Amino acid sequence: MKFFSGRPARKGLLLLLALAVGGLLYRQLQPPGGTTGTASPPGSRAGATPTHGGGPGRSAPVSIATVKTTDFPVWMTGLGTVTPVYTVTLHSRVDGEMMKVHYTEGQKVKAGDLLAELDPRPFQVQLEQAQGQLAHDQALLDNARLDLKRYQVLVTTGAVPQQQLDTQVALVAQYQASVLSDQGQVDNARLQLVYCRIIAPVSGRLGLRLVDPGNIVHAADTTGMVVLTQLSPITVIFPLPQDALPDLLAGLKTPGGLLVEAWDRSNTQRLALGHLMTIDNQVDVTTGMVKLRAEFPNKDEQLFPNQFVNARIRVHTLPNTLWIPAAAVQQGNQGPYAYVVGAGQRVSVHALKVGPRDGDRVAILSGLEAGQQVVTDGVDNLREGVTVSVSPRDNGVSTQP
Repeated sequence: MKFFSGRPARKGLLLLLALAVGGLLYRQLQPPGGTTGTASPPGSRAGATPTHGGGPGRSAPVSIATVKTTDFPVWMTGLGTVTPVYTVTLHSRVDGEMMKVHYTEGQKVKAGDLLAELDPRPFQVQLEQAQGQLAHDQALLDNARLDLKRYQVLVTTGAVPQQQLDTQVALVAQYQASVLSDQGQVDNARLQLVYCRIIAPVSGRLGLRLVDPGNIVHAADTTGMVVLTQLSPITVIFPLPQDALPDLLAGLKTPGGLLVEAWDRSNTQRLALGHLMTIDNQVDVTTGMVKLRAEFPNKDEQLFPNQFVNARIRVHTLPNTLWIPAAAVQQGNQGPYAYVVGAGQRVSVHALKVGPRDGDRVAILSGLEAGQQVVTDGVDNLREGVTVSVSPRDNGVSTQP
């Protein structure tokens, strides 16, 4: 019986030869001992477990800071609006033509400065008419008083009847009333002349001119002629949660009140320093917030009306409190923690109970002790017991006053 014949037999023999050669090459490429594991990192022993920080003889570079103790201020922040103490839209109290404007747009003025003048001639004419009527009635009154004196003498002799004397008394009273009314007309005309001069009621900065000379202005106009805003001092109105009310009310009673800072919207630059003036008399039931008003001297005019600022108020101070840089606080599944550098430059994980934050600082209520060193930078590859080396770069902490 034949099992192979022709070309199929030759193909089978070639396949068996190829398999034999492949097996021989595979055995020659195996390392001594017959193991097939992954190669170890350069500089480490075969089979050794890699160490974080680069292996034996190397350590992870980190930046550190020292746990310090100080009186720690507790601040609260609210988005506030700069609100002037006085904002006055100047209107004319009489109708007339705008004759003169004595100010420029954006000018700073003082209370009592003359800003504009209306045409006073119509009111001057009214004043002269009222004065003429007053003089006329005053003359009639003087004559009636003289006649009254004569009648009082003649009635005693019977030369005139008592009725004529009574009539003269009533006439004198009538002329007195006319003179009093005329005097009111004179005073009113003089007042209209005063209203022709637009005077600054408060000190501040003028806005854009809304009425030009030559226009007719009316007392009923709604737009006004110009807006005058007081810039110094100025206030900021901002909300805070109602839970802060006990500390706020207590702070209002302390000498000097509560310190308030105004920062720009990015919280990078402090614009002004002031104090809390007052607290609103009710809590907003829809938000649970209460409004506060703080006053700032604003001598350098860093605060501008209707500007949005971050208002920071120091509600109280925690005495002798531990604090560390905010960069040292890490967040994990079990809560906040920090890496503490101990003996042999090895780090250990400490669970923390953190308190309020002040800029780049965080108060620590438990978990650390004064003088310990915590890692602030380079925590990405750290684990419990890893050896570290302190980076030579500056590790200072910037804090806000």
